[in-house]
Amino acid sequence: MFTLTVASVLVVVLIGLGLYLKSVPIFEEKSFWSLISTSEWKPVKGDFGFLPFIAGTLWITALALIFALPVALFTALFLTEHSKPSLKKWVFPALDILAGLPSVVYGVWGILLIVPWISEKLAPHFVEYSTGYTTLAGGIVLGVMILPLLISLFIEIFSAVPREYRDAALSLGATKWQTSKLIILRKTFPGIFAAIILAVSRAFGETIAVLMVCGNIPQIPHSLLDSCYPLPALIANNYGEMLSVPLYDSALMLAAFLLFIVVVLFNTSSRIILYRIEKKFR
Repeated sequence: MFTLTVASVLVVVLIGLGLYLKSVPIFEEKSFWSLISTSEWKPVKGDFGFLPFIAGTLWITALALIFALPVALFTALFLTEHSKPSLKKWVFPALDILAGLPSVVYGVWGILLIVPWISEKLAPHFVEYSTGYTTLAGGIVLGVMILPLLISLFIEIFSAVPREYRDAALSLGATKWQTSKLIILRKTFPGIFAAIILAVSRAFGETIAVLMVCGNIPQIPHSLLDSCYPLPALIANNYGEMLSVPLYDSALMLAAFLLFIVVVLFNTSSRIILYRIEKKFR
């Protein structure tokens, strides 16, 4: 068991090491800072600026979390604290179906519904013209994708709170909403934070659905109606293409390595924050 445990940890290390070694050739030509702080992406000329791709990834992930978090939180609270058991029998299978759908199905749904809605209904109120393939479309699609995961995690977390806590609050005169807000949410805050970490970590790596609706233009988005180009989409779109261009293969491996670094740093920092939160709420 110890050997298998060490092996599972080594897999993560080996993935990071392999991506770094594949990225080394581009470091011999350009500094790491210049690669992540410049916006020029012209592989034929040897310009590899990753800032638009990093910005696109962060924009879409943040939007997805903004859309999904309130819906997931209040849905889970309603299902665990206020709904009838018969309703749960219908909702849980629907969540399982949403969680099991392939990414490409979400992408097609985004193209057929979200993109036309943005292009024809929403964008004309703010800009003269928009194709609908925007940062907003990517954020909405990704938010829907992580929604069932967040709801399921929140339901498990809220259900773990002992019944005695609820009964004590209600016996002291608290309403159901006050009990949910002051007892359930406060007691489960570390778990909620951990669930958000897990959802964001998954959102960072989603590829196909986001690729299909975000526009894939290497630019830093300045509004929700601008197109963007996240790191996963860059890798999926270009790996295997134009590999005869010097350093192009290394640049794509660096994109994967950057994504790996972002996820590792995010999880590490969030674990530290989670540990401090748990100490505070004990």
